[in-house]
Amino acid sequence: MRTSLCDQLGIEHPIFGFTPSEHVAAAISRAGGLGVLGCVRFNDAEDLDRTLTWMDENTDGKPYGVDIVMPAKVPTEGTQVDLTKLIPQGHKDFVQQTLLKLGVPPLPDGEGGEGVLGWLHSVARSHVDVALEHPVRLIANALGSPPADVIERVHAAGVPVAALAGKAEHARRHVANGVDIVVAQGYEAGGHTGEVATMVLVPEIVDAVDVPVLAAGGIGSGRQAAAAMALGAAGVWMGSYWLTTAEYALGNSSTQEALLAAGSSDTVRTRIYTGKPARLLKTRWTEAWSAESAPEPLPMPLQNLLVSEAHLRIARSDDPSVVSMPVGQVVGRMNEVRPVADVMTELLREFDETVERLTKLR
Repeated sequence: MRTSLCDQLGIEHPIFGFTPSEHVAAAISRAGGLGVLGCVRFNDAEDLDRTLTWMDENTDGKPYGVDIVMPAKVPTEGTQVDLTKLIPQGHKDFVQQTLLKLGVPPLPDGEGGEGVLGWLHSVARSHVDVALEHPVRLIANALGSPPADVIERVHAAGVPVAALAGKAEHARRHVANGVDIVVAQGYEAGGHTGEVATMVLVPEIVDAVDVPVLAAGGIGSGRQAAAAMALGAAGVWMGSYWLTTAEYALGNSSTQEALLAAGSSDTVRTRIYTGKPARLLKTRWTEAWSAESAPEPLPMPLQNLLVSEAHLRIARSDDPSVVSMPVGQVVGRMNEVRPVADVMTELLREFDETVERLTKLR
């Protein structure tokens, strides 16, 4: 399983593993793929710097990348306090009442506060600043093309830029803006996702642009990776599948319990997580937001500021029935906890077996 991207990025296999966990990202890189660390959870530049230093020391010299969340257009944004003032009191009351109904306990005194600020444009820029101080081999943007000056700066550092796309027209725009790799993310994917399924989207984008395309959305086996290559992809971008690895298990027992019990129909596409459509695990928390009495989600970044403390409380509650977690429809294949190395070995074995079987077809 090798394409030209492997030589370009110095990796053994064109398997790109997006994850919020540095332990998972490092393990993916050590296993021959490209671990891509999601930066949105880092409010503090020093914290991100420490984490990337840890990555430098724990990837055995193998390449890794980072993922940021940055809109192409620079928004007008004030301080976090200013933004919080824009959140209607009715939304705040709904969140508190829902947590009470779900039996989610409050945080201990002194915990909570600013929430996740990585959704803010200014914070995402600081993530780029820190990343370029480390030997990252890829900077990916979950919201499409970064601003032109950011792309120019990343290119000046000799680092390629990847961007997610849910339509062929988005992919063409990304490439026109200077993006080097397009991640064609289908409807099945976890997190922010469009409305076109992976099987349809990947060949459309491959035909639309002249840069490498990674297939994303619903990929959790070597057979699916082989299908992505057959559609013209130069590699696969996998996110959800790493959530039930042993390396991710650190401090995430209730989340993994919920994921292991879920089937492929147990997800929902909603704006309640960030304000933009994102696929989440269906739980009592998502069901509360789908009730007729629930308010409409706020736009990004206000929605995330609204629910960030709720997410922390939910995580601390250790209750699988209320977990708030982005995950794709491939969750139905995530049925056991295994080390990243074992997952990679199985992906590659099944890929080889699939290609061999296909070559025998007449």
